[in-house]
Amino acid sequence: MKVIPRWRRKAPEARQGQMTLIEHLRELRHRIIACMWALGVGCIGGFFLYGPAMRLIQRPYCNFLIEHPDRAPFGSDRCSLVYLGAIDGFLITMKVIGFLALLIALPIVLYQLWAFIVPGLTDRERRLAIPFVITSCFLFAFGGLIAYLTLPPALTFLLGVGGDFVSPLLTVDRYVGFVIFTILAFGIAFEFPILLVSLTAAGVISTDTMRRHRRYVILGLSIFAAVITPSPDPISMLALFVPLVLLYEGAIIVSRLLKR
Repeated sequence: MKVIPRWRRKAPEARQGQMTLIEHLRELRHRIIACMWALGVGCIGGFFLYGPAMRLIQRPYCNFLIEHPDRAPFGSDRCSLVYLGAIDGFLITMKVIGFLALLIALPIVLYQLWAFIVPGLTDRERRLAIPFVITSCFLFAFGGLIAYLTLPPALTFLLGVGGDFVSPLLTVDRYVGFVIFTILAFGIAFEFPILLVSLTAAGVISTDTMRRHRRYVILGLSIFAAVITPSPDPISMLALFVPLVLLYEGAIIVSRLLKR
């Protein structure tokens, strides 16, 4: 007899979307445990990827110093970040490993999220689980890539806006936090079309509604891009705003095709 793993097992009532509150809470607990295991495995992988990840994070700042040697702190040509507290080095290591763990565990986390809401969906919508996970991971990675590509011009703007009177001396915690927050902000923002398609599939909104309120959504996206980006430079704002508008139009098209 084939044994079904406990984390994948569902009662007939769960598969039909007829679960009590206690059963929902029990199901949620199992999904959270699966996510925690995935994050634990991701932490192990993040430990081994810490060195390459830090070099990748540091590269935009190093390239800035190569192109602007006059901005190097203390006239040094070395690309180095400093920390001021005794435990800052340990904390930044944990922060980067945690960030890498989230990236590694993201497919599992997204699948568990989809599996938790599956009982309330139709059979046709349940079959979209794998495309949902793949598309969500791709959009998050694409948003993170756009964020990383905007870092060099953003740093050039931010570190050069003070003129020749100041030289940057970046601490590792604030710089790494700036890079991680930028990547997360772009990655999460690029999940916007997945949210719209899901709401359309659930019948909460319609494609006609999205078309009628297009101008208000574009205005909201411009405000969102100005607020969510961690730096005030226009390059980061436009790099987030323009793709979001294109993704919004793409969500309208995809939602219309799914309703056919």
